[in-house]
Amino acid sequence: MNSSEVLITELIGTTVQALGLELWGVELLQQGRYSLLRVYIEREEGVTIEDCEKVSRQVSALLDVEDPIAGEYTLEVSSPGVDRPLFSIEQYAQYVGSEVNLKLRQALDGRRKFKGQIIKVSGDIVGLLVEGTEYDLEHSDIEKASIVY
Repeated sequence: MNSSEVLITELIGTTVQALGLELWGVELLQQGRYSLLRVYIEREEGVTIEDCEKVSRQVSALLDVEDPIAGEYTLEVSSPGVDRPLFSIEQYAQYVGSEVNLKLRQALDGRRKFKGQIIKVSGDIVGLLVEGTEYDLEHSDIEKASIVY
């Protein structure tokens, strides 16, 4: 997570919780002056369109006041879905045994993209089994990961 995503997560986390939802994660994709902010919300019973609308209104108002994103941006609020992205080390632990697509910030053994099974989570280390080879990856080295549906 980059520093802008951390700041936005801290800013909106309490607001999302106050609406009875869990903030699953935040993605900020910046393309020049324009940005796309994706906010993923979750609830045990599932997320409805109304939940997304409520969060969108509240988060939009909060971001207008705090102004953490330079320039124009589009706000998207949704459920993480079945091919859910993983953000926190706790989420990786929750999905031990699941298959993931994963992209590293820097190449390891000549590659950045991996598809494998999460076999363990210990501290800040995610254990990944890829084609019979075990990799111990620092959580901070993972750029992006999502569950394979």
